[in-house]
Amino acid sequence: MHLEEKTVAFETLGCKLNFSETSSMRREFIQAGYLEKNFDDVADIYIINTCSVTLDANSTCRKTVRRARKTNPNAFIAVIGCYAQLKPDEIAQIEGVDVVLGAKEKFELLHLFDDFIKQEKTIIHRSDINEAAEFHHAFSSDDRTRAFLKVQDGCNYKCSFCTIPLARGISRSPSIESVILHAQKLIDEGFKEIILTGVNTGDFGFGREDNFFDLLNELHVLPGIQRLRVSSIEPNLLSTDIIDLVADSETLQPHFHMPLQSGSDAVLKLMRRRYDASLYASRVAYIKSKIPDACIGVDVITGHPGETESYFLESVSFIESLDVSYLHVFTYSERPDTHALALRPIIEKSERKNRTHHYRMLSGKKRRSFDLSHLNSTREVLFESTPKNDLLLGWTDNYIRVAIPYTQGLQNRIVPLKLSNYTSDGYYLEQISSEIIEELCTIDSLINL
Repeated sequence: MHLEEKTVAFETLGCKLNFSETSSMRREFIQAGYLEKNFDDVADIYIINTCSVTLDANSTCRKTVRRARKTNPNAFIAVIGCYAQLKPDEIAQIEGVDVVLGAKEKFELLHLFDDFIKQEKTIIHRSDINEAAEFHHAFSSDDRTRAFLKVQDGCNYKCSFCTIPLARGISRSPSIESVILHAQKLIDEGFKEIILTGVNTGDFGFGREDNFFDLLNELHVLPGIQRLRVSSIEPNLLSTDIIDLVADSETLQPHFHMPLQSGSDAVLKLMRRRYDASLYASRVAYIKSKIPDACIGVDVITGHPGETESYFLESVSFIESLDVSYLHVFTYSERPDTHALALRPIIEKSERKNRTHHYRMLSGKKRRSFDLSHLNSTREVLFESTPKNDLLLGWTDNYIRVAIPYTQGLQNRIVPLKLSNYTSDGYYLEQISSEIIEELCTIDSLINL
């Protein structure tokens, strides 16, 4: 088969970082002459980028391989990523898998095989995780509006529940100059918003003299940049200098996502987190004192071993007291080779689900309260490129969801909009005035002169 006839399909399991890395691989294959197909279409090559965060990583991987084999039994199937680094032998036992690539090798797939002929026996390329010390640039996008730019990889933390250090290796990051170069390319391609992402994004510059504040200080004044957002940052790495910079910046968005995991100091200690509840509360208070309309998101884990009912209720009470905007809730799942497996008491899975439900109800209340606190205010909304159900969706600078009836010409545009109609579905549904559309058309005409 000639190269120009070769087709490839990608499936990404897990986080935004995985998506950014898959996107970079996709671009490499396309540049090499391969034609991309949807994963459920017939393709010659299927590439599955795996996750290791949850207990069902194995079953999810198996199901995804079966989907590919069912579509094309003769296809070449590559399994890469975090789960591939942790359990390569398990994956090699899955029928139909041709190659398993670990954290270091996953970026070499295109160079390891030039024919992608189906193998008689699964090939494993997987080095010790300590050898994964090189940084690979990557970015992804949901559409042509917002780009997720990878600026950090790996993690030096040893949290009790997490396998990421085992799957991705030590904390590492590129130079500020190289990040600026990649950010400028995204700006030149027309992206209005850049979201900085990583395993532990705030650890940028570890082992060097520069740090994450230095990176933000350079990026937020980059010519042509309109919006800069941080995907997530640990509370112990979110310095007051960073908060002050966001408060004073015209491009850094008033939106912080800070993992908490638990509001109980006893559980935080069991989790081996690097802060306590009082530090977290002080960060929230400082953000609100400098940026009252800032959106603050919180990661929480339920049912971690040792989380007694009293500790859970202590955590709930703590989060209720915080001026935060929403929660991302994760149910604890056992992961091999993690410290949490040795902790007691073990929380029943049914109780873990109950606690997750409780937090999600609390999140809904927090989200609605934050959104409604901006009723009748005017915020800048960035509308996405792809309409959904005849609606054009967008986000305000401080991460409030807004929708308008589909209007041609407003995709990938930042529009000032008064928020006046909050729906039961949890977003503002607004009408665009003819004056705004006329003003935008005038701006376009002036630009095109």
